[in-house]
Amino acid sequence: MTTAGQEDRRPPGVRTMLRMRTREGCEARFEAAWRQAASEIARVPGNLQQELFRDADDPRTFLITADWADRAAVDAFGRSSARETLTAALRDLREDAARNTYEVLATVPGRHASEERPA
Repeated sequence: MTTAGQEDRRPPGVRTMLRMRTREGCEARFEAAWRQAASEIARVPGNLQQELFRDADDPRTFLITADWADRAAVDAFGRSSARETLTAALRDLREDAARNTYEVLATVPGRHASEERPA
């Protein structure tokens, strides 16, 4: 259903969210390692996009989101040897981590979303 001024956008099927807290002084190395891994993961079948966030109040805490076409794509990547290789550097730089997988039910863009996003 589309209302005036809104796009009818189909949300991605599944989103994984991974919260990681880095070891003291490893923030920049963690970000660089994530960028390298993310560029490879972007080529994995079913991966739609990934994002890296830093906690505004705790610069050692990061949130990684990845959108996948479906649960089967997430599970296939999770069982792959490529996942172990690509995420090894992140594991070495973190203190702790928590991961959750969610089905995306809806996406509603803000009225000015395209105007306010940096290019």
